[in-house]
Formats: sequence, structure tokens, C-alpha cells
Amino acid sequence: MIRDQRSQGRHAILGEIRRAGSIARVDLARRTGLSQATVTAITAELMAAGLIEESAALVATGDARRGRPRVGLQIRGAAHLVAGAKVADRTISAAVADFTGQVLGEAALPLTAQVQAPADLARDVAAAVEAAARAAGHGMAEVSGIGAALAGIVDAEAGVARWSPALDARNAPFRAALEEASGLPSFIDNDANLVAMAELYFGEGKGIDDFLVVTVESGVGLGIVLGGRIYRGTRGCGAEFGHTKVQIDGALCRCGQRGCLEAYIADYALLREAALRPGQRAGEPQADMEALLAQARAGEPMAASIVARAERIFAMGLANLVNIFDPQLIILSGELAQHDYLYDEKVIAMVAGQTVQVGGPPPEIRVHRWDDLMWARGAAAYAIEGLAARALAGLGEDAA
Repeated sequence: MIRDQRSQGRHAILGEIRRAGSIARVDLARRTGLSQATVTAITAELMAAGLIEESAALVATGDARRGRPRVGLQIRGAAHLVAGAKVADRTISAAVADFTGQVLGEAALPLTAQVQAPADLARDVAAAVEAAARAAGHGMAEVSGIGAALAGIVDAEAGVARWSPALDARNAPFRAALEEASGLPSFIDNDANLVAMAELYFGEGKGIDDFLVVTVESGVGLGIVLGGRIYRGTRGCGAEFGHTKVQIDGALCRCGQRGCLEAYIADYALLREAALRPGQRAGEPQADMEALLAQARAGEPMAASIVARAERIFAMGLANLVNIFDPQLIILSGELAQHDYLYDEKVIAMVAGQTVQVGGPPPEIRVHRWDDLMWARGAAAYAIEGLAARALAGLGEDAA
């Protein structure tokens, strides 16, 4: 029990320092509920381990008139170099960052193939990380760990990709494959979870304890932050918004089931329906999607009908999230330029019209555009968490 309390105290203090950026010991005690003696002992331990360092003096709130400075504590950026990688449809984006999450170098490489064996994909990820390390002026040997973001159903704790469109096998031990390919401690998770982590540390969710992140790429993802932590479910693979069911015996989803929300709003779903139009010939997916949206905007009836149904189903899905979670904030996140039709005012109005009316304002919905390198930054933040947990587990048990 004492060991658990010490471990929890270390995690709580390191987490608060990371969230605050710079914080005084007295404020750490207030925020964590730990005694000042415990905070002093644990922060000394973290400094000795090289995880934190003293920062510029802070002026305490309420004491500015008397000019009483307090010594701040911050994460020590030089503690570790970490890498994050995002596996997209055709590319892998990678970033190398210091222990504060400051990106030092980045790279993007094409995938060898869109669907691969776990060992082959792991080698592609390792190559992208090595390229990002070189861009940062470092070698692979200087990187302490890798966080990797995959689409699909990922059991983060077990390190297993239960299903991913990038892999040719289910229940793939991808963490082990990546560690074998890179020679580095590795941490894998669903890509939407790592977008949520990036939003929590660096983006629109910073300072907010409870929010949802919805991503639309080639698929549909959801990241849930509750109490300042990513919620993954009992089996480590919850929050599969794209695979919630919207139609019994409905359209076939790429996960193998029918009636999933993703099977009506993802790119491949819209293109599949568009291909049924007379005289339609399939070409390059990106170009075909751009053409379909242009036709819908121009009022072509079938294209407009396909897009309008996607809008209605997406609004229904978001309304269900509001009705279940009642979050403070929903962030529509990722590279959204091609999916603007899902985020316009009429869709947001449809969401409001389908949520339970309680007399108060609905949750705020924000659109946050970024590219795959920001996804990779979320993966780097995940590697930071994983390496920090390992470092804390290795500390002695004599802190108060």
C-alpha cells in the first residue's frame, strides 16, 4: 500500500509539472493534495533521476506586490529524446522531440505497401524514425523510445493491434515487432487516442479535464479524455466511435462488420457509393474524392445526396456522443481540409437539434486542423508517458 502511494505520488507530481509547464512546490502540494514534505522528497528524487529541473523563479499569486519569488520546477527537456510516428494510408510521418515534447526534427516516408505484415510495417516505422532523428541532428542510438499511432483497434497495454487496415493480420503483436525493428522501447496506441493526447498536452484540450476528440481521415476515430487522462476501456480498445452501429445489416465496413458509422462517412464509403453511378470509373482515391465533393457543391443530384447522407449520419453520431458523455468540449481534429463538409454550420446545427435539451448551453464544438506531423507529436507524447512510467517504476521506495 505504501509503495502504491509513493508511486501514485510520483506520477501525480510529474503529471502536474508537465501540465503546468513550470510550477512551484507549494502549488504542487495544493494541486495533488500531498503534504509539502512529501512533495519536497519526491521532487528531489525526480531531480536526482534527471527527469525534472528548476526553472526561472515564479512570482506567487497574491505576493507580487511584495515580490516574493518561488523556485519553479519543469520537465528536463534533455532527459530523453523520444520519437513519434503516425501510420497513414500511404505514408509514415515521424517526429523526434525532447522530453518536453518540443519537436526537433521530422520526416515523412512512403509506406512500402498499404497493407503489410507486422514486421514489414515495423521496419517502415523504424526507417521513418531514423530519418526524423537525422533531421534533428541525432542518431538512432540517442533516441530513448518510440510511440506509434495506428488506425484500427489497438490494445495499448498489451501492445497488440487487434485489427488495423495497415496490417495483414489480426491480433498482431506490433509493439514487439517495432521493438525488434528499432531496438528501442516502443509504445503503440490507436491514432485517435494519440491525437487526444496531443490536444491534451499541446492543443485545444490543454487545461481541460474532460473532452472528446473526433478524427475523420480514411476512417473515423474518437479519443476520450476524462479527468485529464485518456480513457481506453477495460480491454484497452474502447472508444471505437467509427464502429458504433447506425444501421442493422447495413453497409459493409472495412472492419468486416456491417452498419458501422464509418461505413457511411469515411472516404472509401462515399467513393464506394459514388462508383454505383452510371458511367462512373474509379481512379485515384484522392482525386475521386475531390471530384465527388466538387460535384456535390455544384448541385449534381447523386453526389449531393451521397454527401448529405454522410452529413446527417455524422451529426447523429456526434449527438449521440453528447447525449452519452455531456462533455465540456468536442474537438474535431486532424487534417480536415477535405472533410469541411462535415464541419459546417448546418451539421453543427443538426447536432444541437438531436441532443437532449437541459436548459443550458450545449458542449462547445471546435475545429482544429493539423497535419500528420501533429499526430506524430501526440505519439511522441505517448512515448514520453511510457518512458516516464518506466523511470518512475525504477526509482527506490524511500521517498516520504
